[in-house]
Amino acid sequence: MASLKNIKLKILSYKKTGTVTHAMEAVSAVKMRKGQERALSGRAYAAAALTVLERLAGTADIGRHPLMQDRQIVGDTGEGSNPRIQVTRSIKTCIIVVTSDKGLAGSLNSGVIRKAEQELTARKLAKDDAIIIAIGRRGADYFASRGYDVRERHENIADAVSEADIRKVTDTVLKAHSDGEVSACLIAYQNFLSTFEQQPTVRQIVPITTESMREIVAGIRPAKGRYSPKPDEVTPHRVPVYTIEPDTDAVLSVLLPKLLNIAIFHALLENKASEHSARMVAMKSATDKAKEMAGDLTRTFNKVRQAAITREVSEITSGIEAMK
Repeated sequence: MASLKNIKLKILSYKKTGTVTHAMEAVSAVKMRKGQERALSGRAYAAAALTVLERLAGTADIGRHPLMQDRQIVGDTGEGSNPRIQVTRSIKTCIIVVTSDKGLAGSLNSGVIRKAEQELTARKLAKDDAIIIAIGRRGADYFASRGYDVRERHENIADAVSEADIRKVTDTVLKAHSDGEVSACLIAYQNFLSTFEQQPTVRQIVPITTESMREIVAGIRPAKGRYSPKPDEVTPHRVPVYTIEPDTDAVLSVLLPKLLNIAIFHALLENKASEHSARMVAMKSATDKAKEMAGDLTRTFNKVRQAAITREVSEITSGIEAMK
């Protein structure tokens, strides 16, 4: 009977676990939908800002703005060298790594971290050549434990995050670039494609280019499906020439930081939607597994109980026969 009791306790344990994981699955499903809707809500603003940038590109030479240039340190080749010969020494690269604070989300965080490391390797950047800005505890802990310069950690960011909440990250990137500390800035995050598909993505957000911004704006909505953009929402590439007042630099100094903030904000929302989607799928898998294990144990329980009943009946029958 002790064996039956243990099996029954295990069945109850699996059923309780399944109840918890099912509740987490339902919560994650709601949060995922809200996260996707929040990401889509910013597309109109981002598309309008991109349109302004493209109109400026068609009107003036905007490539001279510091935020649209790859900054380098220029110096001579050393003492006694030809002063006309100069070499360029690359400065550091900043990478914003967006992960979650919590686990139970499958390979969500490991995928982003792996993609970030692959990008650092592809660019041949040593640990001393990279500055990490971590959004999320998982990424911050990983890179800090491996000796990277984790310049900032941003944790416990709510799902209802606003652009103002991540303005500090944007300001850090702008200052590092204007001070000549970094030549470029990348952002690594999980791009939400569908409920069952997320893609680890690395995008360059500094220097800012019309091509990179066009990719970010296009990525806010999937290429197909319910949330895909309508034909009349596509940003036109042929734009008229405008007269700019007071000057191009003044307009870009306001516009480009806003575009940079949009890029970071959008990546965070995409990662939030991916996080809840991955957690929903993981919890559904856990719920199904708990039901399967509870079912297997129930069948085992019935077999053991049936065997015990058969044994007792056999013993009673044997006793009756012995008394005759």
